[in-house]
Amino acid sequence: MAFDEGEAEILRTDLSGLKGLTEKAMFGGLCFFQNGNMIGGVRRAAEGGALMRVGKDNMKAALASDGVTPMVMGGRTMGGYVAVTREALADDLTRTRLLDMALTFTASLPPK
Repeated sequence: MAFDEGEAEILRTDLSGLKGLTEKAMFGGLCFFQNGNMIGGVRRAAEGGALMRVGKDNMKAALASDGVTPMVMGGRTMGGYVAVTREALADDLTRTRLLDMALTFTASLPPK
């Protein structure tokens, strides 16, 4: 696999029971969507960890956690997205906090 299945399973477990949840392989990783809007996902194995779509208004709060940085792809910072290290993803408190931000943001978007 191009991503760490154990990391994917952590997010699957956290998101289980969520209505409208789908998974899609993207960027060498695995992303999770609710009603067609990306929540986040696990990054390819070479990078590890995750990305979360917390929304631009939540960036400051998200970046206050250790192991969380702005998400950069192809040299471009992706507004509203954060990169989460493996260690931060494994930390239940940090992961839950970031997922709450991501789910709240995603819920504010119209279904696709």
